Amino acid sequence: MTKPAKMKSALLADLLELGGVVTEYHGRTLIRHFGDPSGEYVAATEAAAVFDRSHRARLTVSGRSPGQMLSGLLTGRIPEAPSSDNSVTNGTGTYHAVLTAKGKMISDLWAYRLGNEEREVYLLDVPVAGLSGLREHLQRFLPPRLATVNDVSAETAAISVVGPDSILMLARLALGRSVEQASLDTAGEGAWFCSGAPESSSDFPSDGTMVVRTEEVWPNAWTVFGPADALRALWLELAAEGAKPSGLGVWTTLRVEAGRPAFGTDMDENTLPPEVGHVARAIDHTKGCYTGQEVIVRIRDRGHVNKHLRLLDLGDMPAPRCGSELIASDGSGKVVGNLTSVVQSPRAQGVVALGYVRRGVSTVFLGDRSVVVDETED
Repeated sequence: MTKPAKMKSALLADLLELGGVVTEYHGRTLIRHFGDPSGEYVAATEAAAVFDRSHRARLTVSGRSPGQMLSGLLTGRIPEAPSSDNSVTNGTGTYHAVLTAKGKMISDLWAYRLGNEEREVYLLDVPVAGLSGLREHLQRFLPPRLATVNDVSAETAAISVVGPDSILMLARLALGRSVEQASLDTAGEGAWFCSGAPESSSDFPSDGTMVVRTEEVWPNAWTVFGPADALRALWLELAAEGAKPSGLGVWTTLRVEAGRPAFGTDMDENTLPPEVGHVARAIDHTKGCYTGQEVIVRIRDRGHVNKHLRLLDLGDMPAPRCGSELIASDGSGKVVGNLTSVVQSPRAQGVVALGYVRRGVSTVFLGDRSVVVDETED
């Protein structure tokens, strides 16, 4: 495996010149906002906002049998080869957890099949908090003669465009109108498009960028992957067309409002996928064996987990700190949960949070406030 990517986004210097205010996130320097967080939220929910997502790692896996090797490590089904008509290439990525033998999460990730019938290449989109553990796991279990991993994070970038106008902008600026807007309108999570046909000698599409539907935040959202220079130019084009440069603060708000957990914040190396609601999304019970499968099947067939991640509406209370304990409402004083992400939500007109709550608990106390828990099972 090649050495880790640099610890800064390839776009960071350009975004600092635009007035970006920085923050640290799992060892990476990110833009928190561009001086107008409220305006950024309005743009993302009513027009279009553009976010730098290059702090996430991008790994390619290629070789003689990369898909077969990855299948034994990823919980979901390996994505199929993309289709192409020489003007448009499209495919569908799949979401996964990567587990220890005890069923605990090493990381989550998205996998996309690139290349063509002659060259099998996978792009892995990995959260920075899970990168170190994932890298060690891949080094241990992927035989180099069958699958080679390259970290391409330093020479590539990722940006996300969020908002009602995002489809129209990307159809014109990133895809050159080669993809019908109707196809984008109906695309499901993980669907991706690029202009042109894939090249057998390249890990990325021939035009350098791929546009992927994401539901990590609300409302409509798309992530674009490609060479750093191409995405730097695309960022400037999007901003010139009215997409508002936005930062991690608003992204986090949109993510929590959408109820989507982030690895390293809402889940970590002690998390079982059923605890975080990832069974339907990340686990394919019909595929072949993968590391940790025995534990997941045992939970499905003969047991349950003791806690679940919930989206909690905290109303008009002052925003509590992440990690705040949730107390049983039966007067016992027992701790029955904790908060992992907390945001001030314009959508809910109050504070919303993600947090773990023990199974079967329907009401908790946070300080002196009673909070109702929506008890739903994955």
